[in-house]
Amino acid sequence: MKKLLLTFFSLTLVVVLAACGNNNNASNSAATNAPKDGSATESSAEPVKLVVGASPVPHAEILKAIAPLLEAQGIKLEIKEFTDYVQPNVQLSEKNLDANFFQHQPYLDDQNQKNGSDLVSVTAVHVEPFGAYSKKIKSIDELADGAKVAIPNDATNGGRALILLAKNGLISLKDDTNITSTQADITENKKNLKIIELDAAMLGRQLDEVDLALINTNYALEANLVPTKDALFIEGTDSPYANILVTRQDNKDSDAIQKLVAALNSPEAKAFIEEKYEGAIIPAF
Repeated sequence: MKKLLLTFFSLTLVVVLAACGNNNNASNSAATNAPKDGSATESSAEPVKLVVGASPVPHAEILKAIAPLLEAQGIKLEIKEFTDYVQPNVQLSEKNLDANFFQHQPYLDDQNQKNGSDLVSVTAVHVEPFGAYSKKIKSIDELADGAKVAIPNDATNGGRALILLAKNGLISLKDDTNITSTQADITENKKNLKIIELDAAMLGRQLDEVDLALINTNYALEANLVPTKDALFIEGTDSPYANILVTRQDNKDSDAIQKLVAALNSPEAKAFIEEKYEGAIIPAF
């Protein structure tokens, strides 16, 4: 009886040791095949989603053009379009967006100051020369006394419009380089122009109602206006108001944002801007 029990325990021990050996081999094999950096294998890697707010034209169009460059680097670009100049910064501050693309630096500075935000520019992409348009006259010489002139009602673009009017001899300002100029800074208005302030997005739709409107290029394009052909006068290519990609302090140095910066400053982006907009929009890089 003792011999039988001894034989039984010996066989059990052999089976247990064999099983342990197989488990160790499996573990060693798994460790050998696992990625050394601890990351998932390429086939199982999920793309990084990057949500960017933009004006429909031209900003969203430019983003769509460079989306394949980002996709090749594992970044899925989600574009949310906005038709106003307020919500993109609000949504970015509230972390509903990773970045936005619609504004120039003076506007961003003004909004940061007004709202107590700390949004930052990470790159300049293009310049949209600001222009004056009309459906009623063919040149500024035809602009009658008391004519209605519409300009944007936000601080920086309103000042920009007044500066452009001054540089074309329609008014005089205390300082025709001050981006924050208002109607209170007008020192001379020989034609007694009635300057009307409207939301920038509305200006293209109000051309029938006014004699002259000073319109941001993105809204001019949306209204089917060609800045290089339809503008009675327009800013030069030396305009300091480059449109910028804006992010928050907490994500400005992230890998995904830096790849977006590189894509927006790529030869592909430059070629798209030059071919698509034929000089109405100018690359800033």
